[in-house]
Amino acid sequence: MSTLSSVSSQPNQNPNPNFPSPMLEPYLEQQQEMHPDPPDYEPQNDDVFYSDDNNNPPRSFVFPDPDPDPDPDLNLVSRSTPKLLHVSFNQDYGCFAMGTDQGFRIYNCDPFREIFRRDFDCNGGIGTVEMLFRCNILALVGGGETPQYPLNKVMIWDDHQSRCIGELSFRSEVRGVRLRRDRIVVVLEQKIFVYNFADLKLLQQIETIANPKGLCAVSQVAGSFVLVCPGLQKGQVRVEHYTSKRSKFILAHDSRIACFTLSLDGNLLATASSKGTLVRIFNTDDGTLLQEVRRGADRAEIYSLAISPTAEWLAVSSDKGTVHVFNLKVSLGNLGSDSSDSLPDRNLAATTSSSSLSFIKGVLPKYFNSEWSVAQFRLLEGARYIVAFGHQKNTVVILGLDGSFYRCKFDPATGGEMAQLDYHNFLKPEEAF
Repeated sequence: MSTLSSVSSQPNQNPNPNFPSPMLEPYLEQQQEMHPDPPDYEPQNDDVFYSDDNNNPPRSFVFPDPDPDPDPDLNLVSRSTPKLLHVSFNQDYGCFAMGTDQGFRIYNCDPFREIFRRDFDCNGGIGTVEMLFRCNILALVGGGETPQYPLNKVMIWDDHQSRCIGELSFRSEVRGVRLRRDRIVVVLEQKIFVYNFADLKLLQQIETIANPKGLCAVSQVAGSFVLVCPGLQKGQVRVEHYTSKRSKFILAHDSRIACFTLSLDGNLLATASSKGTLVRIFNTDDGTLLQEVRRGADRAEIYSLAISPTAEWLAVSSDKGTVHVFNLKVSLGNLGSDSSDSLPDRNLAATTSSSSLSFIKGVLPKYFNSEWSVAQFRLLEGARYIVAFGHQKNTVVILGLDGSFYRCKFDPATGGEMAQLDYHNFLKPEEAF
């Protein structure tokens, strides 16, 4: 899953007694949808706020801190443009969440619209918002100049109750959070903690190399749990197969790992290094290198990677300002287990994704033998964007830390420049709510 966010620790395994963790279990079993109803609000005319087909405008509510008495005059407010601290997709790319210096907001991708927002009356910042598909449970971490919550705590927010119902405390800052319907994964600088979601019981601790970006990915298919995180040395990733109780270490790159992502079923892993020129696709079961694609020749910082739900396509965003879409050829089978910079020759038809100079393979440098992107979309160079695949066929959704939202479509037959279908700035909505 893609996110953007502006010493080993021992966790406090016991949730705050004011927010008993057993309350989590029934909400996970019911998988209720989120609604923006404050505790005393009664929906009118069977309002449904978390439906793709509903065009009602979202409402903005301010929820006070637990201690002070709520001010009834603060139920609806108009805020200045917030500072964006974090943006991330949910597990199926149908929604995205943003954390701001005032609270957090949830949006639907297709059609684009704000679903709801939570603004705190003390302007508390949220540096991480992790959704759980479309249900009422979210994980929050404070952020910004005036954090709503301590940076070393993960708060479990129930949007039906409009309050936190559990928390996990640590001795150092939280770098990332990943959710499954049955697990909570918390990423610190050099350690990862895996919890059971129903009772917040600690299941595993994993040591990692320094991981300031909070890199971690988890599969989302029921009955199979795969977790990927940085290993203990530069360029290495660790793959945990919980169903078969196996650990696999893959030396993916010579330089440090900058970004990686899993397919939804956890079978494919795409990785990029700090060089940002190549992206490699691995079989997570045995660590075999299946494919290697080239973003470009010059160094770049890779911001996000995304594998389509069908595992046919790979999308890449970087500081070069271009989103690339590559064709994944994993259906051709295992292409070799050598993780060096060279890959065996492939009997591929001439397409827009292969170099026109590949006929002189072995004479010119490997650059000319590379697999190139099928489709591209140009953005502002230097700006930070994350990318995912839309629910409509051959579409890509792009989010920027400048508040930009793009939905584009690519032609898998002809390739080339993607067509822009939609644009919005979610920090400056067209309508005032």
